[in-house]
Amino acid sequence: MAQPFWGKTGSLSILAGAQTGVSEEDARILRGLRAGIEEAYEELIERYEHPVYSIVFRLIANPSDASDVVQDVFLKVFRGVQSFRQQSSLRTWIYRIAVNEAHNHRRWFARHCRREVPIGNEHCEHTDPLDFATDPGRSPFDQALDSENRLMIEQALTRINPVFRTAVVLRDIQNLSYEEIAEILQVSLGTVKSRILRGREALRRELTQRDAGFAEAMA
Repeated sequence: MAQPFWGKTGSLSILAGAQTGVSEEDARILRGLRAGIEEAYEELIERYEHPVYSIVFRLIANPSDASDVVQDVFLKVFRGVQSFRQQSSLRTWIYRIAVNEAHNHRRWFARHCRREVPIGNEHCEHTDPLDFATDPGRSPFDQALDSENRLMIEQALTRINPVFRTAVVLRDIQNLSYEEIAEILQVSLGTVKSRILRGREALRRELTQRDAGFAEAMA
């Protein structure tokens, strides 16, 4: 991608300097954000909106709220950019915020949803996690599976422990490295590997049970 005009010369030149833990491209965007340059905000959203939505959509209990959670993620990013210490990559920092916001939303939803009384056909829980989701862009995960299998896996993901689900989503859907996931979740590399293995096993069990139930129903 060609470097935007705002990253080349001008007011940002005085802000240039050694950066720690971030790439040159990250550093350029950070300088733009810290200088309040509108194009930097636009580029950040364009680059990270879809992957952030993909993470949030698969982690929260009510996917219809995913867009609102994503907005909260970027608000936190914009507000926190001045204090970001650049000890990790920009992507890792943003994904960490996304995971935390998704988990916060799940906790809030679990507390408040039980108190709501459904009106008519409205329900606090939605049976199909794809009913209210907009297309977040095709990931390698989406490209590798046909729509039926993808829907089956998406639904199975909602039924496994959120701790394991998060690790599986980051590794198998977002294709992050073990090291990046450890930074995002703030846990050890061993813990990351353990959660991924247990999450994959839980997902396998869910899919196996679904296939067994389908076969029994057709018998």
